[in-house]
Amino acid sequence: MKKSLLLYLFIIAILMNIFTYMFYSKEVKFEQERYVKTTKKLRDSLNLVETKLNEANYFSLENNQNAQNYFDSADASKTIQYEKLIPIVTEKLMDLNANPKGNPYTGQDQIGANKFIINKVKVLNHRWVIADFSDGEIWGEVLLKYFVNNDESITFEVNQSLLYQK
Repeated sequence: MKKSLLLYLFIIAILMNIFTYMFYSKEVKFEQERYVKTTKKLRDSLNLVETKLNEANYFSLENNQNAQNYFDSADASKTIQYEKLIPIVTEKLMDLNANPKGNPYTGQDQIGANKFIINKVKVLNHRWVIADFSDGEIWGEVLLKYFVNNDESITFEVNQSLLYQK
C-alpha cells in the first residue's frame, strides 16, 4: 500500500510538472506574440502620425527647399539661415502685440474693449506668414507678406485678413 501511494504521488508530481511546463512555455509564446503584435501596431501608428505631420508641414519654410534656397546668396555674408529666420520673424510679429491699439498686422481695427493680438504664427515660405489672432471674443486669421531687407530688418504687409463669426 505504501509503495502504491508513493507511485501515485510520483505520477501526480510528474503530471503537475508537465502541466506547469506546458503552461509556462505557452505563456512565454503568447507574450512574445502579443509583444510582436503590439510593436507592429505601434510602428504603424507612429508611421501614420509621421505621415500626417509631414502632410501638415508641407507648407512650411522648414520643408520647402525652393523657399530655403531663396535666402542663399553667392556672398556668404548675405546668406540668411532659415532656421534662425523663423523665430526672428515670429518674434518681430509677436512684439507688435504690445501696441496699445493692438497688433497692426491683424488687418483689423479694434472692435470692442479689447485689442486684437496675434496668438500663433507659421512661416509658410520665403514670402508668406499665416497668423491666428483674437481679442478674447472674436477670432480671425491673417495672411501676411514679409520682407527681409538689406539691413536684415523685417517688414510686414497684410495680404488678407478675415474674422470668424461669433
